[in-house]
Parts: sequence; structure tokens; C-alpha cells
Amino acid sequence: MRELMKLESTAGTGFFYTFTKNKKKQQGKLEVMKYDPKARKHVKFVEKKLSK
Repeated sequence: MRELMKLESTAGTGFFYTFTKNKKKQQGKLEVMKYDPKARKHVKFVEKKLSK
């Protein structure tokens, strides 16, 4: 079973990417550098729970 999650920008723009995460393997919170088109640069994105 996979759970839908989001990667939210730390730049404060409100931009986020969605991805799926395996629920059976308990990993730590994901932090990754990705491109934020609203800020127009690469910033750190952190994992948050996607509200339905």
C-alpha cells in the first residue's frame, strides 16, 4: 500500500510536488533540493502529509 504525500517548498511560496510513499517501510522525513518555479530557484522541499 502506498500513501500520497507532498513535498512543500521552504521558500514560503506555497508550491508543492506530490509523490507516493510506501507505508510498510517506515523511513524518515524526506528533504530534497528541487526547483520552485514561483521563487525561480532551487530550494529545500520537506515532506508533509497531503490533506484530502
